[in-house]
Amino acid sequence: MELTQDPTLLWFIAIYGIIMVGIGIFMSKKVAGSEDFVLAGKSLGPFVLMGTLLATWTGSGSISGGETSMAFSYGILPSLMMMLPTLVGIIVLYVVAPKIRAYGKFTVSGILEAKYGRTSRNIASVIIILAYVGIVSYQMKGFGFILNLTTGMTVQTGTLIGAIMIIFLAMIGGLRSVSQTDAISGFLMVGGLIVTVPTIIFIAGGWSEIVANVPETHMSATGGLTTIQMIGYLLPSLFLLLGDQNMYQRLASSKGDKSAKRAQLGWLIAMLFISPSISIIAFASRSLFPNIDPGMALMATTVAMPVAVGGILLAAAASFIITTGNSYLLSAATNLTYDLYGKYMNEEASDKKLLSMTRIFIVALGLFAFLIISYFPTVLSVQMYAYTVYGAGLTPALLAVFFWKRVNSIGGISSMVAGVVTTLTWEVILQKPFEVNSVVVAVPVAVIVLIVATLLTTNDHYQTREATSNA
Repeated sequence: MELTQDPTLLWFIAIYGIIMVGIGIFMSKKVAGSEDFVLAGKSLGPFVLMGTLLATWTGSGSISGGETSMAFSYGILPSLMMMLPTLVGIIVLYVVAPKIRAYGKFTVSGILEAKYGRTSRNIASVIIILAYVGIVSYQMKGFGFILNLTTGMTVQTGTLIGAIMIIFLAMIGGLRSVSQTDAISGFLMVGGLIVTVPTIIFIAGGWSEIVANVPETHMSATGGLTTIQMIGYLLPSLFLLLGDQNMYQRLASSKGDKSAKRAQLGWLIAMLFISPSISIIAFASRSLFPNIDPGMALMATTVAMPVAVGGILLAAAASFIITTGNSYLLSAATNLTYDLYGKYMNEEASDKKLLSMTRIFIVALGLFAFLIISYFPTVLSVQMYAYTVYGAGLTPALLAVFFWKRVNSIGGISSMVAGVVTTLTWEVILQKPFEVNSVVVAVPVAVIVLIVATLLTTNDHYQTREATSNA
């Protein structure tokens, strides 16, 4: 089947965009201060919290990378396996959530500082900004794919429009507005997928016809990938989710532990439906459109379906991309405001000043994200890089705060440095040897360094020094 643009679908995107901007402007009027902007005043109930967790996690990483690119490039089984890290991560966060709320911090860096001292906070802030700007950048490109598909405009121009929307929605109302638009987007996506899965299977000629039109390797367990390569695709999302500041901030913004637990259970159940649905749709797309960019697999199916069905799916995909982008952009700007500006440049900054600086940093980081997307050849490549920088650099040290009382500042800080250095060395200097993602090397190195450094330095001298640095 030939892939042709359908400008009619643009109406669905336009209606969605108008609604989101309207909600953003309305909710911005309820922002009373920086805590309202960053944590929505700790007022999120289970329904809205579930929607914002769902929409924040399932963005362009799934719509253009993750399950979509895996199904198109390697087959249905590798793509279905991409769901496993998410399920494991949600379960672990369910256990940790009460401890996250107990810390009451705006950022993950603040949690790390409470355990490891100020140096860890500084390192963590740099890691978060590096990773989150990368994540925001491929949300922008995902939106560019959508506009290219509907209007024929270049992906670059569409990416610029996506950047403007993401920056605006993050800047105007913070988590107050983002959480509401996230919730709407999450439930829109579920509805769109319910209709799309049976429709696209029918249009593609049935499951047997789909299987007959894809390469043989696409029906194998790993799609031609080695076991190590497959692990390299699974681990980044797991370690990002386990330490994701976005998720920590949302759990901290709930009304209470009860609301957080209900929301996480709903999130888990929704992912059991959403992730396989995305895999199936992208796999069917491989049968219909074998020569397109893997990142466009899910969105390409919208032109093959009835306009109403395709429009709903495309609006849902756009909603996930935009909401994930503005969520990560807001979170990265929060780090700049509270961990760098508020700590070193203006310790006496008023609440109003902190709020205005957060908005300025949102714009600055958004522009930076737009610039760096051209460095990476595919959405999947920047996704794996960003996830690994964060997952290897922060998650082992962060989880140790909650699960290993003996860990000390030297162990935590050494682990963070080792994770980032290993990732950058593997990806940038060595140029990803054997086509294996850096997470396979970086995470084990970070964990080993964490354990060894802690055990070698756990004595009275270092314990006293750690306690002093944390005071």
